[in-house]
Amino acid sequence: MQRILLAVWSVSVGVLLLPWELRAEPAPNFNEHVASIIYRRCATCHRPGQVAPFPLLSYRDVKRRSLTIQAVLESGYMPPWKPVNDPGMFANSRKLPEQEKATLLRWIQAGCPEGPAEKKPPVPQFPDEWYLGKPDLVVKMPKPFRVPATGPDIYRSFVIPLDLPEDKWVRAVELRPSSRQVVHHALFFFDTTGLARRRDGRDGQPGVPGMDVPISGSLGGYVPGTFPYELPEGLAMPLPKGADLIIQTHFHPTGKEEVEQSELALYFADKPPTRTLVPFQVPRMFGRFAGIDIPPGEKHYVVRGQLTLPTDVELISIGGHAHYVCVKMQMTATLPDGTKKNLLQIDDWDLNWQDRYYYRKPLFLPEGTVLETVLVYDNSADNPRNPFNPPRRIRWGLESYDEMGSITVLAVPAREKDLPKLVAGIYRNLDLGYVPRLTREQRREFRRWMDHFAPERGRRIAARLFLRLDRNKDGILQREELPEQAREKILLRWDFNENGQLDPDEIRALWKAASKPAKSS
Repeated sequence: MQRILLAVWSVSVGVLLLPWELRAEPAPNFNEHVASIIYRRCATCHRPGQVAPFPLLSYRDVKRRSLTIQAVLESGYMPPWKPVNDPGMFANSRKLPEQEKATLLRWIQAGCPEGPAEKKPPVPQFPDEWYLGKPDLVVKMPKPFRVPATGPDIYRSFVIPLDLPEDKWVRAVELRPSSRQVVHHALFFFDTTGLARRRDGRDGQPGVPGMDVPISGSLGGYVPGTFPYELPEGLAMPLPKGADLIIQTHFHPTGKEEVEQSELALYFADKPPTRTLVPFQVPRMFGRFAGIDIPPGEKHYVVRGQLTLPTDVELISIGGHAHYVCVKMQMTATLPDGTKKNLLQIDDWDLNWQDRYYYRKPLFLPEGTVLETVLVYDNSADNPRNPFNPPRRIRWGLESYDEMGSITVLAVPAREKDLPKLVAGIYRNLDLGYVPRLTREQRREFRRWMDHFAPERGRRIAARLFLRLDRNKDGILQREELPEQAREKILLRWDFNENGQLDPDEIRALWKAASKPAKSS
């Protein structure tokens, strides 16, 4: 009996002393375990025609890049996903589950075995080279634009006539730059006045210099590292018939002359949306009035902004924007009962990986909720992304090496009847990205809410500014006398008879507002 026990004990000890490789579960192989992860998590970008620099569609592709894959997985650089919020909060989360990350690393450490061919899943078949599949309409800049090798950043607005015979509703937009490396970002708008088209090419080059072009509405934007995403069911952006598309592009010269001729894919909804999207920023206008002035060497420069919601809303998406020395950003919501919600938190901001984050379900916030944004900047030599060595003073500006910062929210009123109140409450803070299309009754309701929200001092300043615009001194502010960037907002607020100009009675209303004494605060 003792001999038997001794033999069993010897075998057990022998098993325990075996090398770990012989006792552990078999190493994963490409065909059975790795291919499905690569196809699901990587191939949407790592395929021909997309932003990634190389494809990952075959065993040979992946094995060849295995050491690169290992490095970016261990560092957290890939897959690109910056929010540290609960990954289940966002519908378009690309965060790699820890189990899948472990499988990929074990496969690489095991020497990248291929596995049985019959176990390999089929290579995904993408319907088109566009990320979202075949578009409903693809348009292209009419002429290429040359970006010089050196010099300051360039801002240019390109006009693309669409000649749509009927109104359309856009559920997604995807930009494909021909020279991605020089495109810092691009914004998409439409113009219904025809003025932008008439200005196109006046200086002998395609497009219009700068960004001072008529804007009738917004269709989103593009920054490096973003991924196009379809709006949730029932939501879409308006694109009126006859409107011209405008691509406002910020170019950053790279040391080599480039030729850019972007394509834009539009995906249309089958029917008009049932709810209206309203965008707003905190702080407003990318922090233009936040006093951004960062001394050289400052490691923890903080910018804050707040906005109180004028009505119940549902948040659809959220995203931030800043430049090189921003390192952190966060938006929180403090509800009227004191409850706090973390709407977006990025602890390692990277200009190269900006994105929009879509909530898995619309996030309800009640009237009176306070949204607060906190942005942190590091202008020291310890910041590897600092564009200056040694560090220099950095202030707010449009150039890549300047700074700015805000978090933009896309929301809908919880009740569509509250749209005028929401627009008025955001408009008073100048946070409204563009004016949504309102019916006549909604515009009247909007003006009533503006009288409720807007302080007398703001009306006085606005009145005095508008009165200076009457260049021909006829007592009427014609449409062309109003600043193009603010024209639609001004008419929405003060054009009570809706004839496209400010008549004497409306001017007198402005003057009356200007004459009111300000309430003491």
